[in-house]
Amino acid sequence: MNSLPPRGDSTSYSSTRIFSVLPLLGAGLRKLLWIGLFVWLLGSLGLGWLVKGVVVVIVMLIAVPIAGILIGQWWLKKNLVLGSCPVCSNELTGLNGSQMACSNCGEALRVENGQFRRLATDGAIDVTAVDVEVQSVDVTVD
Repeated sequence: MNSLPPRGDSTSYSSTRIFSVLPLLGAGLRKLLWIGLFVWLLGSLGLGWLVKGVVVVIVMLIAVPIAGILIGQWWLKKNLVLGSCPVCSNELTGLNGSQMACSNCGEALRVENGQFRRLATDGAIDVTAVDVEVQSVDVTVD
């Protein structure tokens, strides 16, 4: 009536024999075996959409930061301006279209069209000093 062979029979195929082989395998191979078993189980149960979803999430976790870095580098190349202060000739770095103060003289500057310009208040006259040569003139009065 019982279809199972007796316990001591050498022809029996018990689950303990399968799992007794697992300790003989390396830890890495054992993990791969369990992952393969899990994937096979999901595929056989019709849960392939779950595996595909996990793959999409992993791909997005890799692709989005790479795309962000590439776009950020392109934007910086386009908007980063290297130049000198128009007042003290100190080397400066700024973003196009932004306002800043010179780190050396404290002058308020605006970055426009790839150049640093003084940020003057309304009504102020911007004067550039010019060197003038001195000439002596003899004047005689009659």
